[in-house]
Order: sequence, then C-alpha cells, then structure tokens
Amino acid sequence: MDLLTVGVSFVVGMVAYRPFIALLRRSRAGQVIQAELPAEHQAKAGTPTGGGILFVALALLAGLLATAAGHPGAGPALAGLLLGGLLGLADDLRKLRVGSLGIPARLKFPIQLALAVPVAALAHQPHQFAVPFDLGWLYWPLAVLAITGCANAVNLSDGIDGLAGGLCVIAFLAVTLLVPGALAGEKAIGLAIAGGLLAFLSYNRHPARVFMGDAGSLGLGYALAAMAIQQGFLLLLPLLGLVFVIEALSVMMQVAYFKATGGRRIFKMTPIHLTFQLEGWSENRIVAVFLTVGAVAALASAGAARL
Repeated sequence: MDLLTVGVSFVVGMVAYRPFIALLRRSRAGQVIQAELPAEHQAKAGTPTGGGILFVALALLAGLLATAAGHPGAGPALAGLLLGGLLGLADDLRKLRVGSLGIPARLKFPIQLALAVPVAALAHQPHQFAVPFDLGWLYWPLAVLAITGCANAVNLSDGIDGLAGGLCVIAFLAVTLLVPGALAGEKAIGLAIAGGLLAFLSYNRHPARVFMGDAGSLGLGYALAAMAIQQGFLLLLPLLGLVFVIEALSVMMQVAYFKATGGRRIFKMTPIHLTFQLEGWSENRIVAVFLTVGAVAALASAGAARL
C-alpha cells in the first residue's frame, strides 16, 4: 500500500508536470535571481518557478482522501501544507509582480510564527515517543519555533537544482516509514509528498527546468515539522533535517559575524552550499554529498527514536 501511494503520486506528477511547466511559462512565472549570486545562477533567470504548487496540491488531495476514508492523523500535515503553501505562494507572487525579494522579512517572520500556532496545536500529542518527559508549557514555543525554523531552513536549501527536493524526499520517507508512531493519514500525506517530489525532481535536477518556489519549500517545511511533532519527534527534528539545520546556521552565523565585525565574513557566501559552489564544486557534486549526509542523519534520527 505504501509503495502504491508513492507510485500513484509519482505517475500523476509525471503526467501533470509537463503541461504545468508550460502553463508557468505562459504565465511568465520566471525565477528572479539575486544580483549577488554566482554567474551559474544568473543563467537560471527566467526559469519557471512555482513547481511546488503541484506536489503540494497532490499531497493535500491525498490527505483529504485519507481523512474521508476515516484514516486518522492527516490534520497537522494538511494544515502545514496549506498554510505554509499559501504564505509561500503570496511571497512568490510578490516577487514576480513587484520584482522584489518577496515579502519583507520583518513582516514575513511574524506571519510565519502566527501560522505555526494552529499547526502546533493540531500536532500536539500527550505522548512523546522521543521525549522521555512531559515538555509542559515549553512545548508551545519549541513547537512554533521548530515549525517556523524548519520552513525557513528548507527554503534556504532551495538554491541548488535538486537539493531541497531530494533532502525532503529523504526526510519525509524517514518520518513516514522509519519513525515509530506514524498514523495512516500521516503516511498518506508523507508518501504522496515523496512521490510528487520524485516527479518534480525529474524536472528540477540539474539543469533545472522548473523551481519549486516558496509555495513548495514553505509548505514542505511546515508539513515536515508538523508530522515530526505529532509523532513526538520534536527534539530529534534537528537531526532528521541536519543538512537543513547546517544551511540555516551558516546564514545566521554569517549575518551575526558580519554585523559584529563591521563587514567581515566567515564563509565566502551563504547558505553554505554557495560556498562550496564558489570553491569549484559542481551542483551535482554538492547535491550528492549533501543528500548522503541527509540520508545518514535521517537514519540516525530514526534509530534514536526507537531507543
């Protein structure tokens, strides 16, 4: 049944992505590239973005069908996909229409925190598989920050062809199939996401013919954190998404050091995958190494959850 869910989502995605990409092109939904990014990225300007809308829609449909069939557990991931996806879509549309970097961070971050609250409420469970004690009131700030942080970390990783999508396939398969406690509704959404992402990666691998956009990355981040939290996996979420954490930390360290030293940098460019690219690594090499690290971390987190 698990393989069937992945397979159906993959086949539907493969059939739908070609006309969907054509639709994005006709809509002139071309990626806006920041001027400071390396020359390899400048060549990607105009590549259709918004491909995440399709795999998010497939996963939402799978979750709704599972819920209608009486399978429990789909609520948190459904809410995460929907709320994160809508915020990401608004961000994508602002980039395309205004030609800016999207919703300003000073506005976007509070919105992310606010949207994380209902997702955290739906994901809350009295039992915690990977937490040997009751978190009490600490659950709420930890859960809200985990959901928001996961969404932003996935978004930051979406800068190399195939990187964020590949890492999310690994993470969703791990939290769906390897971590104890996944409910039937969760599995339906997680496996539909994996199948849809595999179809997306057929068009997003280097050289990418479509990007997922914030609609995809924020939706994935919210849903991944929601599923992990619902399974009592909150404290192991950083290990599950270790590469995402490294990407986000590299940006935070760079910004803090830049401000503290009046303009000096730790890395050549962040997120950290850009430093490897400036060092001469090809995109395929970066993706291969980062996905390997992501797979090992996901296996380690699943093993720790079973201890």
